[in-house]
Amino acid sequence: MSRVLTEKQQMFLDVLFDEAQGDPLKAKKLAGYSDNVPTSAVTKPLEDEIAELTKQFIASSATKAAYSMASVLKDPTALGNKELMAAAKDLLDRGGFVKTEKVEVKSDTPLFILPAKNDE
Repeated sequence: MSRVLTEKQQMFLDVLFDEAQGDPLKAKKLAGYSDNVPTSAVTKPLEDEIAELTKQFIASSATKAAYSMASVLKDPTALGNKELMAAAKDLLDRGGFVKTEKVEVKSDTPLFILPAKNDE
């Protein structure tokens, strides 16, 4: 269930992830809020919306992070690769694209665990 936002609130959210590039003070000004309005008075009621839009922004940036990681394969000695890989990994982790590890369990003699006996 999404709630109805004021025109200024919607404008704030729209510019926060566009022209303001994540800067709430700049977004507040671009949305038409007075300089007398504290930035926290604008952001506090929009915490849920900002959090959701941040998740969407990270998810939309995940493909660029993946391509950045792959670019290291083309030029593994390029300056800044270590930092690029770390930033891309962090962004992908936060987007839910974590590295998975497979664990394989083998046994020559299978072990069966039976339920406890009923003493009735």
